[in-house]
Amino acid sequence: MKRSVSNNRKHVININGRRDLVVEGGMSLFETLKREQIFLPSACGGRGKCGLCRLKVISGGGPSNQIEKSHLSAKESVEGVRLSCQVKVENDIRIEIPPELLSIREHTAICTRITDLTHDIKEFRLELNKNDEFKYVPGQYIQLRCPKYNGNEEVYRAYSISSNPMDRNAIELMIRLTPNGICTTWCFNYLKEGDIVQFEGPHGNFCLSDTDAPIVFVAGGSGMAPIKCMLHHMKNTGNNRKATFFFGLNLANELFAADLMKQFERDLPNFSFVPVIAQPENQSHWTGETGLVTEALKRNLKDASLHEAYLCGSPGMIDAAIITLTELGIPKGKIFYDRFA
Repeated sequence: MKRSVSNNRKHVININGRRDLVVEGGMSLFETLKREQIFLPSACGGRGKCGLCRLKVISGGGPSNQIEKSHLSAKESVEGVRLSCQVKVENDIRIEIPPELLSIREHTAICTRITDLTHDIKEFRLELNKNDEFKYVPGQYIQLRCPKYNGNEEVYRAYSISSNPMDRNAIELMIRLTPNGICTTWCFNYLKEGDIVQFEGPHGNFCLSDTDAPIVFVAGGSGMAPIKCMLHHMKNTGNNRKATFFFGLNLANELFAADLMKQFERDLPNFSFVPVIAQPENQSHWTGETGLVTEALKRNLKDASLHEAYLCGSPGMIDAAIITLTELGIPKGKIFYDRFA
């Protein structure tokens, strides 16, 4: 008869051969570590969709599943790399975590401003205690804690930082309402100015490279967030790299932050903002680029092989842009992206 494992049984998680955690069994390794204030990167909140919560399991993790196999290479699997959200804590486990992740902690902030950008996108300003400085690299994201409400469990969701990185005591997030999304529904319908919130981070490797190559930015909707942060950084550091931002929208009335982008064009002499409207038929006042953002890339991007590309948005948009950019001559190794889960 198969022996069952009690969820209440204590297990030991050994981290990097130096630290032991005594924990309750039954939950995923991702959730268990989070309860111990060890925050692994994730864009999907531990649902097995993003493949970011990787670590190396030396022993005790059990067999990998199909979800993991879809995210991990054969080499990674042989080396013991696992998705922590797919590993159940049912035995003592030995793991390896990059040391830099062990320094990530949770921060408490006050939501001081909520700004409507479109009918389904808001920007939230979160101000930290004056003694709490939050440092990050432009392009990174945080994981926002959504508390329990209306029978929903507490969850964490990833959102890119959109603010000026010179402001060390606050961050801003552009959040798009997702139908039936637990965290976005809370942000739009329950979170108010003056409320206290928690977030942890920073996470992610999406950031500008240290080269002089011309840049092509591509985003849609709330995917503007990390690119806006990068543009602030370019202004702050006097970075005069040639850069063009292709911003895809369905309708002209969904365009936001146009005045800010015009200001960036004044402050950054080699920067151009190119909004692309997919459906301008009933909006005859629109005289800019139309159609899909990939079509605008084909029409406007010259000498593409010299460029680096930075993309942020939905998986469909990212995949289509990568195909177009590689066809135009940009090597895949020079295409960087932040794909929403």
